Amino acid sequence: MDEMRETLRRKKLFLLDMDGTLYLDDDVFDHCLDFLSAIKRRGGRYLYLTNNSSKSVDKYVEKMTRLGIPAAADDFFTSTDAAIVYLKENWHGKKIYALGTRSFREQLIKAGFPITDRLEDDIDCLLMGFDTELTFQKLEDACILLGRGVTYLATNPDWVCPTAYGYVPDCGSVSQMLFNATKRKPYFIGKPEPAIAHLAIRKAGYAPEDAVLIGDRIYTDIACGVNAGISTVLVFSGETTREDWKKSEVKPQFTCGSIADIWEMLRD
Repeated sequence: MDEMRETLRRKKLFLLDMDGTLYLDDDVFDHCLDFLSAIKRRGGRYLYLTNNSSKSVDKYVEKMTRLGIPAAADDFFTSTDAAIVYLKENWHGKKIYALGTRSFREQLIKAGFPITDRLEDDIDCLLMGFDTELTFQKLEDACILLGRGVTYLATNPDWVCPTAYGYVPDCGSVSQMLFNATKRKPYFIGKPEPAIAHLAIRKAGYAPEDAVLIGDRIYTDIACGVNAGISTVLVFSGETTREDWKKSEVKPQFTCGSIADIWEMLRD
C-alpha cells in the first residue's frame, strides 16, 4: 500500500475510466469529487478516458455537469475521438455507415466525415460504436455491408456496459453477434489498444511516466495501460471482481476497492 501511495502521489496525469470507476448511471461514487479535487490541488490533471461511444463529448459534459462532476470538453478523450484520429490517418474512402447513436454520428459529422445511417451504394466502411439506440434494421444493414466486404471498424471491444441494475450488452457483444452471422470481426480502435492512451497523454502534454490509468475492467482499461507501458490501478467498483483479477493473465500494477481509496492516498 505504501508503494501504491508513493507512486500515485508522483503522478501528474490521471487517465480515468468513467462507467464503473467514477459512477454507475446517475450514482456518483463516494469521494469522487474529493478525488478529483485532490489531483488539482497537487498540481496534476485528469482526462476522462472512456470506451463508451454512445455519447458525444458535448453530451458527456452535460451528463457530468448534471451529476455535479467538474467537466469541460477538453477534459475528455473518448473512443470516438480515437476513431476520428484513426480515420483521418488511415481511411480515404467514400462514405461511412455509422452504426451508433445520433450523438455518435453527430460527432463524426462535426469532424468532417461523410456519414450515413442508411444503406447506400457508395458505403465502403462500417464503423460501429456502443449503440443504445440499436434496431434490427441496423443489424440487417451491417450484415449486408459486411457481405459486400466493406472496411469494418469498431470503437471498443467491451462485452458489457455497467448500470445501476447490472449490465447491458456493449459494442463487443454486438460485434460477436454480427460475427456469428457474417464471420467477420472488426478492427477495434479504443481500449485495450495502446494508441488511445498515447494520444490522450500527448493531448495533455505529459510523458508516459507521468501518467496512470485507473479503471474497472481488466481486458480494456488495465490491458490498455499495460500495452501503453504506463502505471495502472484496477478498482473493484465496476465490472471486475477480485476473482476475475486473480484469474486474469493481465495484471494491474495496483488494485483497490474504489476511487475513495485512491483519494485517501492523495489527500494531504
